[in-house]
Amino acid sequence: MATKLIKPLRLLLLGAPGAGKGTQTSRLLEKFPQLNSVSSGDLLRQQIKDKTPLGSLAASYILEGKLLPDELITRLVKGHLSDAGWLSPQASWLLDGFPRTVEQATMLKSALAKSDTSLTMVVDLDVPESVILERIENRYVHVPSGRVYNLQYKPPKVPGKDDITGEPLTKRPDDTAEVFGKRLAEYHKTAAPLREFYAKRGILKTISGETSDIITPKLFQLIESQYGVN
Repeated sequence: MATKLIKPLRLLLLGAPGAGKGTQTSRLLEKFPQLNSVSSGDLLRQQIKDKTPLGSLAASYILEGKLLPDELITRLVKGHLSDAGWLSPQASWLLDGFPRTVEQATMLKSALAKSDTSLTMVVDLDVPESVILERIENRYVHVPSGRVYNLQYKPPKVPGKDDITGEPLTKRPDDTAEVFGKRLAEYHKTAAPLREFYAKRGILKTISGETSDIITPKLFQLIESQYGVN
């Protein structure tokens, strides 16, 4: 059942790869219709597809195997918020995939302060690493659409086939415990300082759980308690 917010929510979800940020984002958008989602990854792919100046610049970094500059990603996200009319103190939105580092968080903070639209809440999704690794080893994707399946809790109707197109599902090369373990280690290096950055601002909350179904009601309750829903 959809619920109305009575004051603006500008939310950032933190969490390790595989922690279920995408699942929680989808559920939050359904629960709170006032929320708008901003995915840095989706924005970047669209810019590259449309061959915009920013997209072409980003593509050149990717082709060379280089990380995108923090300033570029910040400009991309702020530009989208501005174009969509969401750089308003009354707008509610959530960020997915950005910022990932303290440097990015600092740039974003400065960019948003100019329009009085700073983040109001940061939620860290705390999922045991063993659970994440088990999820990853059971994860399969339909590459053309990006649809994701999990053999444990969201299996395809026909084994090995996409529910919509019937096309074959594949496993990402990095969806193994060994490779993903390295990704998690890298994530933890940048996540700890990022959590500290937002904790010092007094807006960091942590929600723990082994499954998305455990985390979701806790997340809903947290938002409802602080944003005074009708």
